[in-house]
Amino acid sequence: MNKRTQAQLKKQLEQLRDQLNQEFQHLSENNLNRSQRDSTGDLSGYSYHMADVGTDSFGREMELNIASNENKRIRQIEEALERLEEGTYGTCESCEGKIAVDRLKAIPYTRLCIECARKSEKKY
Repeated sequence: MNKRTQAQLKKQLEQLRDQLNQEFQHLSENNLNRSQRDSTGDLSGYSYHMADVGTDSFGREMELNIASNENKRIRQIEEALERLEEGTYGTCESCEGKIAVDRLKAIPYTRLCIECARKSEKKY
């Protein structure tokens, strides 16, 4: 992989990381750091319908899952940036072959070449 392609991929990784960090911060500020009472706008001390409680709980659980997935991708991106600095970026961690540039452009934080990724997915 030439230096120009490497610089483009680094920029893509940094932009993706920044975007995910913004989304994670927005999600945290607007949803995860608020109590269930605050998020529903319920100002009374009275309980409300069980279906409403279930819907609100489901929504909060979904937001937590989204936040967890975004946080995982941010870590993967940070690790990819570290591999760039170490000079191991673009090398498959399974077979130690080169990862195709097209694959890196599609999923810049990938650790596996397409063949090893397919094998890994078949296991599950």
